[in-house]
Amino acid sequence: MTSRKCNTKKFRGSRTCGGGTTKNRRGAGNRGGRGRSGENKHHFTRALQLGYIRGSERGFSRPLKAIHDVSVVNVGELDELADQLVEDGFAKLEAGAYVMDLADLEIEKVLGTGKVTKNMVVTACNFSEVARGKIETAGGSCVELKE
Repeated sequence: MTSRKCNTKKFRGSRTCGGGTTKNRRGAGNRGGRGRSGENKHHFTRALQLGYIRGSERGFSRPLKAIHDVSVVNVGELDELADQLVEDGFAKLEAGAYVMDLADLEIEKVLGTGKVTKNMVVTACNFSEVARGKIETAGGSCVELKE
């Protein structure tokens, strides 16, 4: 068995330790920038490992006062719940038609998903075109509130 001898340089007693002249390893350019610079470019892997990827700070977010959530209901749900709404007092059965005022339920818009089998008179702030068509095809009517 032979042993291999490795020549390792320890640079003992050397002033620059193999870095060339004394001016070479100065400044932030030697490190690729100061601090978190280059985290989306040349220091991307380092940034991933250290967990400081930026990106959520960029872009645009709408002001909270401009965001308005609209409460909606589908015509299919109204059709299924018509009898239950009459029992609970949120709708009336007049001349074979279910009369519903969705402002009492705080619903602003009626959307058109689902089947309509009942004659309904629906009062709401807004209707989609599909919802209006389905309600009127089934013999009902849409009353739009003006606010």
